[in-house]
Amino acid sequence: MKLYFAPGACSMAPHIVLREAGYTFELAKVDLAQKTAANGADYTKINPKGYVPALQLDDGQILTEGVAILHYLADQKPQCNLAPKAGTMARYRLLEWMNFIASEVHKTLGALYNPRITAEWKANQLSVFGQRCEFLEQRLSNNPYLMGDTFSVADAYLFTVLNWTHHLGVDMGRWPALGTYMARVAARPAVQNTMAAEGLLK
Repeated sequence: MKLYFAPGACSMAPHIVLREAGYTFELAKVDLAQKTAANGADYTKINPKGYVPALQLDDGQILTEGVAILHYLADQKPQCNLAPKAGTMARYRLLEWMNFIASEVHKTLGALYNPRITAEWKANQLSVFGQRCEFLEQRLSNNPYLMGDTFSVADAYLFTVLNWTHHLGVDMGRWPALGTYMARVAARPAVQNTMAAEGLLK
């Protein structure tokens, strides 16, 4: 397998899961501004959408969209318990979390990277993000991970997105349980190795 990624971007979530599950894989860094892979190839020929992640499977197929990739990786190695069994209520709870992260956290926080964002728009995004953090704070005050006691692909995704708050200068001090959660996930060996590989550790 080959993961096309950009350091610290949402592609970090499948990168974490690849390491958590013990996959053998290659990394291919993408310049998102130039839309080129590390070897100079036109990245849009790999993923016409032009963003990461993209996962090249062993048979040559390209799978895109982080949530789809995360579920694929978890399902190929069910023994790693990164996602509940398909068809169970627990699996639908996982899907519930993944959709919440994608639509309510990722898109809300990611908008702050837009260089054309106005002060009013930014304030609105931060207000909505704060509401989502209040919800997450309640959940993670009594649970080590989103699904309870077990680390899942949803945690890889949420950690990746909330990690952007450091770069964006968003104060997370109002949500101590989220801070504890982030430290817990960050301490996992697979997460440490992922961040080191992406050049994110000082």
